[in-house]
Amino acid sequence: MANSEQGIIQSCQNGNLEDFSQLYDKYIKKIYNFVYFRTHHKETAEDLTSLAFTKTLEKINSFNYKKGTFSSWLYRIARNTVIDHYRTQKMETNIDDIWDLGSNDDLPRDIETKEKLKKVQEYLNKLQPEQRDLIIMRVWDGLSYKEISEITKKSEAGLKMMFSRAMTKLRKDQALALILLLLLFKT
Repeated sequence: MANSEQGIIQSCQNGNLEDFSQLYDKYIKKIYNFVYFRTHHKETAEDLTSLAFTKTLEKINSFNYKKGTFSSWLYRIARNTVIDHYRTQKMETNIDDIWDLGSNDDLPRDIETKEKLKKVQEYLNKLQPEQRDLIIMRVWDGLSYKEISEITKKSEAGLKMMFSRAMTKLRKDQALALILLLLLFKT
């Protein structure tokens, strides 16, 4: 798939921007989930995901495989889009207001899920922001250390050490079980 992905990117760089839809289709769900877990609000996640793909399309000519993978580059753009969103947002939001329940299909299950996610968020908030981001990218987003290294511009060894220390801290708080529960709710 890497060769065909590279071919699609080269086609886009040659001006065939309609080929970008193939990249969009491949990554939309992953990037949306990545953004949603950082915003916890459906409409905001949709807007920021759309913005991240727009930025990606606008900057497609600057992508270079020699500097890393396309997926890492796309995740970095999405991550920076979320960071920019919070930097420009001047108001403080109550955590209870940002957990989006979505539809009323299964309200009791959604309420239970919301409460579990809130508890996980409390434990994750005890970590330093870099540790929290690393755990989210590693556990929730399922990214490899290599991908996270390309996104954050930190060494794989340093990330492994940071992850180990963060997990040790969470184990002390007995939150590891909650993080694993979070994996059950991954869409």
